[in-house]
Amino acid sequence: MSMTRRTTLAGVAAVTGLALAASAAHAEGHPRIRQAMRALENARDDLQHADHDFGGHRVAAIEAINRALEQLREALRFDR
Repeated sequence: MSMTRRTTLAGVAAVTGLALAASAAHAEGHPRIRQAMRALENARDDLQHADHDFGGHRVAAIEAINRALEQLREALRFDR
């Protein structure tokens, strides 16, 4: 194989690798928002299984978490 052909194939492979990496990064997109969503979902789960109502504040906190999760979902949809 000639040097020019090897160089061209190496360039194509590099560009393909970069495109695949960019595609994977975009597919995950905004990892910190997704991390925050998982943390909120875990907190909501903990609150839903709590033994106490905390004077109604548990329910209010769950509702606030649900609103926050919806806002984060909207932020992700907006970025598409």
